[in-house]
Amino acid sequence: MRMIVPSVALRRTIDRNLEKFFREHRPSAFNRAISDLCRFYNLRRPRIEWYEYIDWGKTAGKTYEDGQIHLVHPENWKRGRIYNSERMWIQTIYHEMGHFLFWTDAERKADAFTRRMVRGLRQRGERAARPASRRKLTSRRQAAVRARRKRSRPQPGRRIGKRARA
Repeated sequence: MRMIVPSVALRRTIDRNLEKFFREHRPSAFNRAISDLCRFYNLRRPRIEWYEYIDWGKTAGKTYEDGQIHLVHPENWKRGRIYNSERMWIQTIYHEMGHFLFWTDAERKADAFTRRMVRGLRQRGERAARPASRRKLTSRRQAAVRARRKRSRPQPGRRIGKRARA
């Protein structure tokens, strides 16, 4: 499968806006990043709702078939997470946008989209973060991941505000 991603210059702009939103919590930076990405792919903007946590803190984001995306807000990102860095939050955004772009074979394509969006963004000498899907898992962790996939029933989350949108 050939995957078309924005130019490195546009990806850096999108990445910078997501970093700014993570640090300063200004919705305009997030809106700019998502709008740039949607403009490149000639898609309508997804409806995004912010949550304190999703699936009792186990999930960072969910994309639904109707194009709605539920995300954990950066203010709540570091609570109770193993991977709580800014980079992991940004990669979660890319992952969920990958789901929004590619509906068929969604997991594999979303992971590939995340890797390609991040490739080439860091300057030389900076340590590049690996996506969560590429980390080597211990056998105990693999068993936990398999068990979690088996019980994939919808579970409630706690939404922030009445109809908060970015």
